[in-house]
Amino acid sequence: MLTGKTALVTGSTSGIGLGIARALAAQGANIVLNGFGDVDGPKAEIAALGVKVAYHAADMSKPAEIADMMAYAAAQFGRVDILVNNAGIQHVARIENFPIEKWDAIIAINMSSAFHATRLALPAMQAANGGKGWGRIINVASVHGLVGSAEKSAYVAAKHGIVGLTKVTALENATSGVTCNAICPGWVLTPLVQKQVDARAAAGGISNEAATAQLLGEKEPSLQFTTPEELGALAVFFCSPAGNNVRGVAWNMDGGWTAQ
Repeated sequence: MLTGKTALVTGSTSGIGLGIARALAAQGANIVLNGFGDVDGPKAEIAALGVKVAYHAADMSKPAEIADMMAYAAAQFGRVDILVNNAGIQHVARIENFPIEKWDAIIAINMSSAFHATRLALPAMQAANGGKGWGRIINVASVHGLVGSAEKSAYVAAKHGIVGLTKVTALENATSGVTCNAICPGWVLTPLVQKQVDARAAAGGISNEAATAQLLGEKEPSLQFTTPEELGALAVFFCSPAGNNVRGVAWNMDGGWTAQ
């Protein structure tokens, strides 16, 4: 379905980003990975799906490095057809105790990076298909782009901002073949969330299973994690012909979290 297209997924060396990259590659898209940590494993995993794969180590808090990444992707594959803005970090503290540098970093990586990548991807997307345009911008927001939680001021602000950016991007391109939508997951069992489960288990002197049940029970009525594979399948849907007129949505996959 996506053979000949190129997808750039930020924060894609593990977790949600890798899950989405894997799903897009399975549909034939060439992939540009970005992120820290193990790179060789994800590259090999994507290449095994029979597509071309490249990697750029841009620090998503730095606009100049984002620009270099976008230019690199264009040099490798012609243009970015599918942009998945997924990179994100987290810090938990009350507002009066929130470190200024943590606030700045979360806003830069979780929100501003999506703006910078989007503004650089749009011209080629708009010019595609004989000037009619073709492109898919998928912003990985969060359930926290729709509701708040205590001690997550920067993350909630950034994710609400991502939902707003999604709507404006969609509206500005509404008569073209370029769409923009946001995915708003609830709890996803990524390495980052596993650390929270482990910390809860250690602090409470309880099992990992009990800590998981506590974590999910507080917010997510389904009592189950959303998976990277499910999020990847939603991204594929957005890129399919069935997604041609899905524009500006904040699509929650949250086990009923925001239905309460």
